[in-house]
Amino acid sequence: MATKDPAMKQPAGLYLISFTSIWERFSYYGMRAFLILYMANEVIAGNPKSHLGGLGFSDASAGKIYGIFTAMCYLLPLFGGYIADNFIGKRRSLLIGGILIMLGHFTLATDAGVGVFYAGLAVLAIGNGFFKPNAASMIGDLYAPGDQRRDSAFTIYYMLFNGGAFLAPIICGFFGETYGYKYGFLTAGFGMLLGLIVYIAGANKALGEVGKAPAKKDKSVVHEKHPLSKEEKDRISVILVLLFFVTFFWAGFEQAGSTLSLYTDKFIDKTVFGWEIPTSWLQATNPIFIIILGPIFAQLWVKLSKRGKNPSSPIKMGLGMIALAVGFLFMIGAVMQRGGEVQDITVKASLLWLLGTYFMHTIGELMLSPIGLSLVTKLAPVRMASLFMGVWYLSSTIANFISGLAVGFVEQFGAMTIFAGIAVFVGCCGIIVLFLSRWLLNRMHGAD
Repeated sequence: MATKDPAMKQPAGLYLISFTSIWERFSYYGMRAFLILYMANEVIAGNPKSHLGGLGFSDASAGKIYGIFTAMCYLLPLFGGYIADNFIGKRRSLLIGGILIMLGHFTLATDAGVGVFYAGLAVLAIGNGFFKPNAASMIGDLYAPGDQRRDSAFTIYYMLFNGGAFLAPIICGFFGETYGYKYGFLTAGFGMLLGLIVYIAGANKALGEVGKAPAKKDKSVVHEKHPLSKEEKDRISVILVLLFFVTFFWAGFEQAGSTLSLYTDKFIDKTVFGWEIPTSWLQATNPIFIIILGPIFAQLWVKLSKRGKNPSSPIKMGLGMIALAVGFLFMIGAVMQRGGEVQDITVKASLLWLLGTYFMHTIGELMLSPIGLSLVTKLAPVRMASLFMGVWYLSSTIANFISGLAVGFVEQFGAMTIFAGIAVFVGCCGIIVLFLSRWLLNRMHGAD
């Protein structure tokens, strides 16, 4: 009878951080599933969705606000990572972030007008700034340099917290689109509360000393005050080069919450066996694909490593970009099925086009996102680990802002032009990364 290699067993801290992140992702994706719908919904006589609440913004205005908010959720980790590294440590930063995220959702749930709405979004974004970089960075701290379990661990982490992203649109979307959007926000807040309770109860046992002290005061690591070495500079340059290309991947991927959501709401046939699937529920498609495919990819990287055939991180990421580009070809098919830029909402495209898009986007995400997180923990100087995790999220900052602006571009140029443009541009970026992979690998100095 075959036994599992004890050397490949993952530490308990991985599962604690993953479980906490499940509920952080539950709260974020639960709210995100209907955020733009809430902003664009008008509370006026004759609107069948008036009872749900809403702010009555135009699609373009809602898209811009959505883009700015989600961009801030990825910009502020740069500052949250710096504060954790230098002042309060990763463990405390993650706790502060979770509390702020919970309070942000409860603020939105008051449905008390535009001013309170903006305040709730601000608190949520600041909370993300503290939570995001430190969850991923602490996972990196669980492994010694060169540990072959690292890529697999980040894939497991990615798969597990996407369990929360899968449940979120269904549960929060159900309450939001059935009883009123404020109940969706409230459900998201309670999800984060549950995650905090588990984190506080299990941190000391599962994490030990990991993340307690700020990186610059961690006695287990020698911190000499000296300039960055050439090797460190080379590795940082790899992070920055890949950051540039990854930005365009996320700009395409994040259309799920903006242009794809609005296009789906109007022009995709969501009726299955006589029942119409709520638009927000379809945001669960990507997470469920991750849950299905995540274990396959996690095992694949381990098996390829044992055989010495594991592709380098840049190659995986380049292929991920190409997969995203292929995904947008399905949306082009949806537009063509409808006869082009037809504005008649009674003319619908098949749901299969959207599912094909999300399937390919998930493959791209699994080849790029967990690999990128793992790569940063390998390449960033130890004394700057959380800071550079925040730097890595800058790609999503720019991408989410572009995602919000794209709503207006669709209105101006048409869905076909936007979907085709994304497919061509991101596909070209992926090909360039493949060509640069050997040069990038040399500058990593064996840290892959």
